Amino acid sequence: MSDRLFGVIGLVIALIYAWQASIIEESFLSDVVGPKVFPYLIATVMGLASVFFVLRPDDDPVWPKFGKLLEIGMATIVLLVYAELLPVLGFVISTIFATAYLAWRLGSTPLMSLVSGVFTALGIYTVFRLILGLSLARGPLGF
Repeated sequence: MSDRLFGVIGLVIALIYAWQASIIEESFLSDVVGPKVFPYLIATVMGLASVFFVLRPDDDPVWPKFGKLLEIGMATIVLLVYAELLPVLGFVISTIFATAYLAWRLGSTPLMSLVSGVFTALGIYTVFRLILGLSLARGPLGF
């Protein structure tokens, strides 16, 4: 029963995501692919995966214990805070904190988590901003 409920919720989210993608305004100067293709692709994959859960649920699903559910909830909160702080602190600083926390919760030591966060943020910044020239949120330090 829980798998089917999970599948139905996922399907509703996929449909809402596809609907939101359909109302993206396209510029007359956009490329052939356009800004809607990637969100439609995500909605399609999510919808198909959700239908699988509805049609073929697990007979005896095993739910994580309360402590693990709390960890999942905290990771979700960190990602929501990350999204809110991204325009304020910028990509690099926000990504360092979010990545460091998630690496720590996945079992890394606090120091190695911080090192991982720094290298991840700087690596992504280098690829997307410096090499590909894409725009990322600028923080108070200008990067």
